[in-house]
Amino acid sequence: MIDPSFPAVPGHPGDDGPAAVRQAETTGRQIVVLADADDDAGVEWGRAGIREVADSRDFAAGGVPPETLDEAQATVFAQLGIAVVTADPGQVAVLQSAESPGRRVLSVSPELVHHVLQDVLDYARAYRDGVDDAVERMLHARDRNADGPGLRAAARFEDTAQATWGIQAVRADSSSCSGRGIGVAVLDTGLDLEHPDFAGRTVTAQSFVPGEQAQDGHGHGTHCVGTSCGPRSPSTGPRYGVAYEADIFVGKVLSDAGSGTDGGILAGIDWAVSNACPVISMSLGADVMQAHPPYSAAGARALEQGSLIIAAAGNNADRRAGRPGFVGAPANSPEIMAVGALDQELAMAYFSARSLPGRGGQVDIAGPGYQVLSAWPMPTRYRSISGTSMATPHVAGIAALWAEATGRRGLELWATLCRESDRLLLPSVDVGSGLCLAPQEGA
Repeated sequence: MIDPSFPAVPGHPGDDGPAAVRQAETTGRQIVVLADADDDAGVEWGRAGIREVADSRDFAAGGVPPETLDEAQATVFAQLGIAVVTADPGQVAVLQSAESPGRRVLSVSPELVHHVLQDVLDYARAYRDGVDDAVERMLHARDRNADGPGLRAAARFEDTAQATWGIQAVRADSSSCSGRGIGVAVLDTGLDLEHPDFAGRTVTAQSFVPGEQAQDGHGHGTHCVGTSCGPRSPSTGPRYGVAYEADIFVGKVLSDAGSGTDGGILAGIDWAVSNACPVISMSLGADVMQAHPPYSAAGARALEQGSLIIAAAGNNADRRAGRPGFVGAPANSPEIMAVGALDQELAMAYFSARSLPGRGGQVDIAGPGYQVLSAWPMPTRYRSISGTSMATPHVAGIAALWAEATGRRGLELWATLCRESDRLLLPSVDVGSGLCLAPQEGA
């Protein structure tokens, strides 16, 4: 059934105050989840007065052009059994009616708008908060040490000339795996296709944003691609990429302004599954508490076809102010792996969202997400930013290493990541199974 509205959600760092609320953004279109059926079974769109229907199978490798998605009354993503529909309530009611022949409609939901999930603080505020955070850590470390030697502060990782702190923490620098032969799809703001660190790499890029090419005009996507699949030995600076020989699939689903819709994101997922990518990384989201049905369906159907979707839990917490936040969409779907962020001491990053009660909305695993150095569009070349967005590509890169090492896909790959993670002395509602770790010799 249609869910016509989503609840307002608490503000997060960067809002006007602790009482600030924001309504979920919608586009006016609907996302229709279809029941499993044979490929030749279809909805009787004409009965609902929907005449212009596009199908992802009509395009090479499932890549529906963004203009088609914009212009068609309905666009069906065949790999996922999901459609984006422009329809009025009466037309939707016809599609949902029990008498309608063809594929049964499981759910209809408003199309959401999603955003990049980087640390939203500007530089000046980030510097001030960094100082506050450092003072807080010193006080906590003093208090822990006062309780006895068994509660000493954890060792702190630092960037070195050889590798970033995140690469060290997840043990990618000591892994013999490289991600060779594994497709990693990063669905984000694109990639700086002229960045020198990706010269000679296998890169397949497609835009699902109307009027924009796959070239990254924002920076967030380049940063995420860099962390998941950046080079082993950059010409300048430390190693910052995990799966340095993976095949890179760049799906631009967020605009240069940093936002995108369900339709573009689902088009990107469908494209990645069509291209048999074992790993799909999504550092994006919307701050809505309830799981969004289209992503539950997309996650489950991707898993069935051997593709694991890994998504950022969200940055809507401010733990310094006692607000733990919550996992937003799409990461709060049980069929999508949700990633929380850790800092250099393997403590929770203050902005990293906590699990929601009940099924779905759980943080499944954690990765380095604070002051992470990675690629940035030229001429800047490199930049350090923070967020669960930065933790997610660490996990995606490690998933590629495990996929290479074991041949596992889908749910088996998910289980391996969780089983092989480093258990931390932190609540599972914050870090799930713990810090994601790369495969080591003999694993």
